[in-house]
Amino acid sequence: MKKLLTLLLFIVLFASSMYASGFQLNEHGARAMAMAGAFTGLANDPSAIYFNPAGITQLKGTQFYLGATMIMPLATYTTPLPNQSESEMVSQIFAPINFYITHQFSDKLAVGLSVNNQYGLGTKWDPNWVGKYHAIETKITSFFFTPVIAYKLTDNLSVSAGPTIAVATILISQKTQNPVNPAAPDFLTTFNGNNTTAVGFTAGILYRLNDQWQFGLSYRSQSKFSFTGTASSSPASFSFTHPQLGPLTLTWPTGGITAPLTTPQNATFGLAYTPDKQWTVTFDFQYVGWSSYDNLTVTFDNYDTAPFTPGVQNTESLPRDYQNTYIVRLGFEYKATDAFSLRWGVLYDHNPIKDAFVDPTLPDADRVGFNIGFGGKLTDHLGIDFSYMFLSFATREVTNSVFNFNGTYSNTAHLFGLDFSYSL
Repeated sequence: MKKLLTLLLFIVLFASSMYASGFQLNEHGARAMAMAGAFTGLANDPSAIYFNPAGITQLKGTQFYLGATMIMPLATYTTPLPNQSESEMVSQIFAPINFYITHQFSDKLAVGLSVNNQYGLGTKWDPNWVGKYHAIETKITSFFFTPVIAYKLTDNLSVSAGPTIAVATILISQKTQNPVNPAAPDFLTTFNGNNTTAVGFTAGILYRLNDQWQFGLSYRSQSKFSFTGTASSSPASFSFTHPQLGPLTLTWPTGGITAPLTTPQNATFGLAYTPDKQWTVTFDFQYVGWSSYDNLTVTFDNYDTAPFTPGVQNTESLPRDYQNTYIVRLGFEYKATDAFSLRWGVLYDHNPIKDAFVDPTLPDADRVGFNIGFGGKLTDHLGIDFSYMFLSFATREVTNSVFNFNGTYSNTAHLFGLDFSYSL
C-alpha cells in the first residue's frame, strides 16, 4: 500500500534538507564575501579562521570581527505541460552570524576562535500547494565552534590546525494523503531533531612566495551527526477494513527517531596576487566531497514500517548517490585610500544533486554569484565591511523524478553581509 511510499518520502525530505548544496553556507565574513569568497590565499583578517586559519599569523595584537549575512532565497515551481501552474516558495529571511577573535602571542604564534553557522537555511511552501505531499517546511540551524592555533615555521610559511565542535537542530514537516480514503483530511507529519553534536577539524597552510604572490590551502573535515528527535503525525493513526484481515488501525510515523548524517569534507586551494599597494586579485578552487553521502538510514524507536510483515521492521535505508563537486571563485580589491577599499568578484558553484533526486525541500541547481562591496576604517581601531551578492540559479527541469514529482524550478537569492572589526 501507499504507506511505505509515504515513509520513503518522509526520509527523502529529511535527507534533502540536510545535504543539499544550498544548505552549506560559505558566507562567513563581509569582506571575503564581497570578493566572492576567494580568500584562502589572502586570509588577512580574523575570518581567516574559517577560510584558512594559517592566515591569522599575519594579524597583530588582538582582533575581533563580528557580523551577519542576511539571506533572502526565492523559488518558483512550475508543473509540467500540458496543465502548467506555478507555485512560489514562501519568502523568508535568514541571518547566519559570524564571530572571530584572534590573538598574537609572538611573531610566530597566534591563536583564534570562531563561531558561525556553516549549515543552515530552509524552505517553506503554502500548506495546500501542489507539492504538499513532498514538502511544506524544512529548516536547519547549526553552530560551529572552532578554536585554532597557528605557527609561523619560517618567515614565509605558516601552518594551523584546530578542532570543530558543531551543534545542529532540524525541523521538517509534510502532509500525507490518506491511502484508503483520499477525500479524508490529510495527515501532517513533523520531525523535530534535537540539539545534536558532532566533531571534526580544520587545518591550513599559507605560503608567501614573494611580495606579490601568496598561496593557501585549507581543509575542513566531515562532521558526523547522529540526529535524535521525535516524529509526530496529526492525526496519529487511521482505521480501515482490510479485505482479508478485517478492521485495522495503523499509525503514521511517530515516536523517537535516529539518523546518522555526515557533512562533506572541503578542501580549498587559493592564491593572492598583489601587483602594487592598491590592487589585490584572488582566486579559489574549492572541492566539496558530497560523494560521502551515498545513502541515508533512519531508525524508528517504536514504529513498524512494515506492519504486515512478521517481526518489527523499524529501519529504512534510501540511496542518495550525491556527486563530488566544486566551486570556482575570483575576487578583486582596490584600495582607494588608506581607509577605504572597493571589492567585487564572481563565483560558479556546481551542485551535487542529480536531476532525478531534485525535490522541493531544496530545489538546487548550478549557480553563479555576482558580488560587490566596500570596507574601511571608522577610527584607528574600528572598521566596517559591507557586501552584496546576487545568486542566479540555472533553471532546473526535472523529467525523471524518483519521487514522481516532475517540474521546473527557477531560483534566485539576495545576500547582504555586514561585519565590524575592532583591534587592540
